[in-house]
Amino acid sequence: MSKTLRVVVPPHPLIGHWLTLLRDHQTPNALFATAMAELGRWLTYEALRDWIPYQRVQVQTPLALTEGTVVDGTVPLLAVAVLRAGLGLWEGGRTVLPSAAVAHMAFERGSPGGALHCCLNGLPGQIPANAGVLVFAPVLASGATVIQVLEQLEALGVGGARVRVVTALAAAPGLKTLGERYGDLTLHTGCIDAELDGQQRIVPGLGDVAERLYGLVSAGSVG
Repeated sequence: MSKTLRVVVPPHPLIGHWLTLLRDHQTPNALFATAMAELGRWLTYEALRDWIPYQRVQVQTPLALTEGTVVDGTVPLLAVAVLRAGLGLWEGGRTVLPSAAVAHMAFERGSPGGALHCCLNGLPGQIPANAGVLVFAPVLASGATVIQVLEQLEALGVGGARVRVVTALAAAPGLKTLGERYGDLTLHTGCIDAELDGQQRIVPGLGDVAERLYGLVSAGSVG
């Protein structure tokens, strides 16, 4: 049976609100960072809706014994933040998952249009067999960066339903490329834009996310 990439765009007004602030070129850096964190928080919440491990417990209220649900703390969770701008999303995501372990990855191109390569791989040498992994990528344009992250996780035996991707914005061409390679993946995003321009930038997009977050251009940075 063929598998199809599952892309979730939650129809929540607050997600639309924060995404609109990210799109607006007049949004100042400080507010842009707040909007990125808020979008990360809401998208992480949505990504965990049917995925986070939980268990049923009994608790005593002031009046009676009742049954409730608590997050299963025995199941490890790993957040993978794609530098630099993925930290903006994770800033909000960590308010939802404060106990998750965090790994950082960074990618760069030696020249415009050149091959993408990993310049920082902070993944642990081993990831527990029952661990869930959330990848925080600022945007998904061509899909190349996210695919490289997934390849590194795949080399550690992690894939399929154990992985979810959280990204502020995705481009249709990148989703097509990603789906052809990882059809069993679930991705949560604020919106899907139809096009990439000649420089593989999402149109209408958000602009350079890292520059708008931090106010500095990093030569060769793609994350």
